[in-house]
Amino acid sequence: MKLMGFNLIKINLEKKSNKLKDAKISTSIDVSEVKGIKSDLLKPQESLIGIEFEYIINYEKEIALLNFQGNLLVSLDSKQAEEVLHSWKDKKLPEEFRLTIFNIIFRKASLKALKFEEELNLPPHIPFPSFKPQKTKD
Repeated sequence: MKLMGFNLIKINLEKKSNKLKDAKISTSIDVSEVKGIKSDLLKPQESLIGIEFEYIINYEKEIALLNFQGNLLVSLDSKQAEEVLHSWKDKKLPEEFRLTIFNIIFRKASLKALKFEEELNLPPHIPFPSFKPQKTKD
């Protein structure tokens, strides 16, 4: 599978409170549409799949909500594309494909989210590595 394109089409940010103590942060990804895309640019054994998604970061207790909507375009071999489109008729995706897509969405949208979280003075939704003092041997 090759990532051919990733676009955010809607970003909604809302900070409702500055009370960040004990804030619980949850994330969710929802795929709303999967469809085949016609293209003359690919080899005959490849197919394009378009995916529409929503990525939500919720700072619970009505603190903040970051909502990203977008789409991505992936190239698959024709057999795998057929399997994905067939599964999507029941609003399901093959597990390996779903995990790969979710990781792409998470990675790409999280980078944008971190920038907005800093601007809104929100704690990051993913932990950063940090330096700690070394323990000395007595």
